[in-house]
Amino acid sequence: QVQLVESGGGLVQTGASLRLSCAASGIFDGYNMGWFRQAPGKEREFVAAISWAVGVTAYSDVVKGRFSISRDNAKNMVYLQMNSLKPEDTAFYYCAAQLYYCSTYVSDFDSWGQGTHVTVSS
Repeated sequence: QVQLVESGGGLVQTGASLRLSCAASGIFDGYNMGWFRQAPGKEREFVAAISWAVGVTAYSDVVKGRFSISRDNAKNMVYLQMNSLKPEDTAFYYCAAQLYYCSTYVSDFDSWGQGTHVTVSS
């Protein structure tokens, strides 16, 4: 099973950019990766996903055009570039992995990191 550690969160102002990183250890080959987020009092929601092979990506409508997911399989890393950040992007951001397909559903992912917090001030 893969172990995941997120980093790169912080406090930024509206309109700023941040890049989140997810470092994977253990077996990384074949894993499809995703980023999810959870704000206080809300359910965890899908942000972006990327497949192991070919690099097929998917985004939630609320981040499409502002966020970009990428991966470096040689370094066992997954990234989430977040641009034009808004206060509503404030949340804990989680990296997740699963072997089967490029999914957008929380329940499809079986490996999770501990999260990194992003705060966007207005």
